[in-house]
Amino acid sequence: MASVSTYLIFPGNTEEAFNFYKAVFQSEFVGEISRFGSIPPQPDQPPMAEADKNLVMHIMMPILGGVHYLMGNDALEFMGEVVFGNSSNIMLSPDTRAETKRLFDELSAGGKVEMELQEMFWGDYFGSCVDQFGVQWMFNCAEKA
Repeated sequence: MASVSTYLIFPGNTEEAFNFYKAVFQSEFVGEISRFGSIPPQPDQPPMAEADKNLVMHIMMPILGGVHYLMGNDALEFMGEVVFGNSSNIMLSPDTRAETKRLFDELSAGGKVEMELQEMFWGDYFGSCVDQFGVQWMFNCAEKA
């Protein structure tokens, strides 16, 4: 079945971030967390540094009742520096204002509220925040007050 997912790359704290998201979205990981240490040695590559072996190679979990998946991994040094920019957000459109408020409050805790949840001119309940890991979130709920 075709799907769309959001893939997040972190500078070594993917597992911490996904445990946070797991609690916020009241979800579970799909399968085991894949670690870089499970990659077999490659004859044309130097051995992997011990410190990198426990880093997350892939993690996945459904959010919003399984209609969307968050996926992620840690960036190894050769992958370059992870820089969170202002060009992308994860947009959530929960069914109820209560769920919108809960998700907004939990994701913004320890982060920064960019725009408080509020009634917008298009008639929806909207707000945005940056979580404690630097990921930008937008919320739009069409349920009327």
